[in-house]
Amino acid sequence: MGQKVNPHGLRVGVIKDWDSRWFTTDKKEFGNLLLEDHNVRNFLKKRLYSAGVAKIEIERSANKLKLDLHVAKPGVVIGKAGAGIDALKAELEKMTKKTVIVNIVEVRNPDKDAQLVAENIALAIERRVAFRRAMKQAIQRAMKSGVKGIKVSASGRLGGAEMARTEGYSEGNVPLQTLRADINYGFAEANTTYGKTGIKVWICNGEVLPTKNGVNPREERRNDRRDNKRNDRRDNRRNDRRDNRRGNDNRGNNRGQRPQGQRPQGSRPQRTENKGN
Repeated sequence: MGQKVNPHGLRVGVIKDWDSRWFTTDKKEFGNLLLEDHNVRNFLKKRLYSAGVAKIEIERSANKLKLDLHVAKPGVVIGKAGAGIDALKAELEKMTKKTVIVNIVEVRNPDKDAQLVAENIALAIERRVAFRRAMKQAIQRAMKSGVKGIKVSASGRLGGAEMARTEGYSEGNVPLQTLRADINYGFAEANTTYGKTGIKVWICNGEVLPTKNGVNPREERRNDRRDNKRNDRRDNRRNDRRDNRRGNDNRGNNRGQRPQGQRPQGSRPQRTENKGN
């Protein structure tokens, strides 16, 4: 049975960019930097979980480390008069031994971000909200916010059942195989008394294509082709109903113009019927 690939990794280089942007020519140094990225992300997710961290972007240059934090609640990160972000930078510099630059990017609509939606569902399940209700409410909020489609999946001992299972709900269009589709993916875990429950969320924000006057070029060509066929078919039927061939190419019915003058007068020959004896 085929498994689902990570939608973000599948679209890197097509419509999405890397979350970590740096390079090194030293193979040993590459492993150390990759592990450092992993540790920084784990630290920030645990430290700023209440702020709703949607994405962490990392850039490196020389002895500097630049972080772009996409959060739903910037005030929780910044703190009073910037005290929170200063303390965060000091901890990161102590961990990495590099100069750290932190930029806070606010997530305008958390209901459109798959990671934040997954974390909200997990938090509701931990608060003993029924998992079906939590999933359906998240889907309704996402559709009202204007997404094209959403799919939610929950796995584990749902409702305290003895055997683990997977249940999911979806609404709208979520084309996972279409590379030009902007699919946002998020994963979170809920710690319950019966064990962990995994929450996966896929959100489709439409297709990433150049548009002309707000119309998809492919849809525009398709509509034009359909309209032309209908007009040709309608005109042919109206011009000459005796012939169904397109292009007004009549099958011998075009006898030319009528001769000038009056029709010859006279009685038509009578039709005779042969009656059997």
